[in-house]
Amino acid sequence: MIRLTDAPFDPGALLTDFTRGRTETGAVATFTGIARAEAGATTVLELEAYPGFTEAEIGRIAEAARARFGLHDLAILHRVGRIGPGEPIVFVATAASHRRAAFEACDFLMDYLKSKAPFWKKEHGPDGERWIEPTAQDHADRERWR
Repeated sequence: MIRLTDAPFDPGALLTDFTRGRTETGAVATFTGIARAEAGATTVLELEAYPGFTEAEIGRIAEAARARFGLHDLAILHRVGRIGPGEPIVFVATAASHRRAAFEACDFLMDYLKSKAPFWKKEHGPDGERWIEPTAQDHADRERWR
């Protein structure tokens, strides 16, 4: 499942649904990203995406992860729109036979989502608004998978 949503979501409920009925999966790894207030500098995080295109691009890297790590399944849910501090932004789950593959696939997917996925991020706060670009560390994290 790869989905964008403008609605808040419950990571616990997503995990429960993702793990239901998995009798041959030995490991599930998850990551939940949460919007930060940045010490009061951010009151709202706004994410934009191109519907259809963004999911297709995420799907492309998801299939690469599925093949590279031998995944049984994966799920990616990403918020778009206006998100308040403390609200979940992204949920990634990977299912594999063994823990290392599940952990590494989850990490691989997050490194891509953070640095390369087609989202446009803007922070709004008391001092105005600013666009957010991936950091040098975000790019370095993604490069280690080459």
